[in-house]
Amino acid sequence: MTASEEKFTRQTLLEVQPLTPSLFTLRTGRDPGFRFRAGQFARLGVSKADGSLVWRAYSMVSSPYDECLDFFSIVIPGGEFTSELSRLREGDRLLVDKQAFGFLTLDRFVDGRDLWLLGTGTGLAPFLSILQDFGAWERFERIILVYSVREARELAYQELIAGLAQRDYLAEYAHKLQYIPVVTREAHPGALGQRITTLIENGELERAAGLELSAEHSRVMLCGNPQMIEDTRAVLKKRDMHLSLTRRPGQIAVENYW
Repeated sequence: MTASEEKFTRQTLLEVQPLTPSLFTLRTGRDPGFRFRAGQFARLGVSKADGSLVWRAYSMVSSPYDECLDFFSIVIPGGEFTSELSRLREGDRLLVDKQAFGFLTLDRFVDGRDLWLLGTGTGLAPFLSILQDFGAWERFERIILVYSVREARELAYQELIAGLAQRDYLAEYAHKLQYIPVVTREAHPGALGQRITTLIENGELERAAGLELSAEHSRVMLCGNPQMIEDTRAVLKKRDMHLSLTRRPGQIAVENYW
């Protein structure tokens, strides 16, 4: 099979940054023909010692217009893929599928005034891509990014989030964004301290945002721990909010990140 016939490209790792013993970010080159919509994911491949390939899905952190691809990963102890991936260093090669996948994209919603982005752990990744794309800022009046982790040291990409307001193409829209960090296992200044579902049920999340979560105006994206997604969908269902489908537009879009 020739390189042009393969379903993936071989990209060079340009940067690997550990954040904690179990979290790291990586940046690769980008094939000129690779296209994706903000919120989508790519399949990444690594070679094992025996020469076999292992593939996993990773949402792009980067904007659809960036020259490089950024990803956010957790190390799963004994994990077949992340154990190999975490050993890679700058200059090593990573396989990237030529096609992007996923439906955690803004076209899932046909209307809406307020965009809520609720993520846990590495589920932050697709929301950062969406926030670096102009479409969300132009379309919605308010954007609320809620990022939940267990410990404060796991709060990743804080500089990127804070710097969105300084980007020339977003400057006039920066007032639309509100960032609400959540740290559940320790007290942290400026962060809420309970699970996302609890914060919705007791009204604290809405009070922090100064905005109501409603079926009429709110459009909610969920990404991260599958249990969080399931529980949050159940809580939102009580507010008459449902998964947005092609045949039945709704208020919720999800991505199970592992």
